[in-house]
Order: sequence, then structure tokens, then C-alpha cells
Amino acid sequence: MLRITKAEFVTSCGLGSAPPELGGAAQIAMVGKSNVGKSSFINALCNNKKLARISSSPGKTRLINFFSINGGAFYLVDLPGYGFAKAPKSEQEKWAELMEGYLRSGQVAHLFLLLDSRHEPTTADRQMLVWMQYYNIPYTIIATKADKLPKTKRKPAAASVSKAVGALGPAIPFSAEEKLGIDDVLNRIEQIVTDEARVFMSGRGGAKAEPPEALD
Repeated sequence: MLRITKAEFVTSCGLGSAPPELGGAAQIAMVGKSNVGKSSFINALCNNKKLARISSSPGKTRLINFFSINGGAFYLVDLPGYGFAKAPKSEQEKWAELMEGYLRSGQVAHLFLLLDSRHEPTTADRQMLVWMQYYNIPYTIIATKADKLPKTKRKPAAASVSKAVGALGPAIPFSAEEKLGIDDVLNRIEQIVTDEARVFMSGRGGAKAEPPEALD
């Protein structure tokens, strides 16, 4: 099974700056609403609590952050959180534009869509899935904060949020606190890297229809 032995922050990019050129190594992105646990997810996978900064203020992250894994064998990419109601509409639009630019770049090998296992998916969660499908990006649903639920309810809750958001396939129950689901995610990443590392993922967009509406 894949083991992450080295993880390093590479760079960030914001609106108006192009994503870095990372060659043909697979880029696996994490996306989800603000405060769903993306930074904790990355840190748990990499066994490094300080790798991805965890903000106490939801909606604060406004950059796309790139992390090199195992010496550039592949990259984890932390996308800004969406759906933070207190953020000004203009800021929400900038975040949406930034994320859409990356999704249509042709560089994304796979997306992990993080959903809180305790709650019904939001309209923004469903819209994110529409974007992923529009740009033809493979994805996996991660049901976070499973430790907040009784053990017998974790798998049913993960299945429920995956179905509710309109996803195909099962979700992976995950808890950074209990290290739950880490092996399952690493196995999934290993499969992704095996399938995608030799391909730059160009031309994944290519849809003929009008783009979906922006995230709120």
C-alpha cells in the first residue's frame, strides 16, 4: 500500500495567476465547503499536523495550495473552501472563478469532494459536483468528521451524503482525529497515481454545453 514518506508545500496560486507547471505527475485536489476539514484531511494523510494550515476562520483560505508528495511522485492540491455565508458576494465570486479556472485547466487527475457526514449536502456541494461532472473529472466522496457519529452510523451516513449529493459510487468515511479511513484513501490515491501519472490530463474539459452556474 502507498505510504507518504515526504510531503512539502510547493507554491500557491490565486486569481489571475496560472497554476504551476508540474509535469505529468498526477494532481489530486481536495474540495469542499468552508470548515469541512480539508486541511485536517491533508495533514492526516501526510502524518504532518503542520503541513496544511488549519484556519480558525472559515472562508479565510483564498489560494490554491500545491503540495509535493514523495519527491514529486504526485501532488495534493488544496482548493479554497466554498459556501461561507458571511463572505461578501464579490469574494465568493472570486473564489468560484479561481476554482473554475483550475478545474478547466486540464491538470486535475482526480478530485476528493469532502462532505460533512453529519449534515445534508448543501446547494453549493451539489453545484460543485455539477462542475466536476461538466469538466469530466473523476472524483471520490469523502465523508468527514465521522468521529462525531456512533461507529454503527458512520458507513450509513457516508452512503447517505453520497446519495444526497447525487454522486455515483460509495463515500469513504473519514476522521482525522481517529485516523479513520486513511488507508482507504491512500489505496485510492495509489490507484489514481498508477492510472494517471503518465498522462498530463489535457483535454478533460471539452464539454459543448454552457458552463454551469457559479458556486454561491
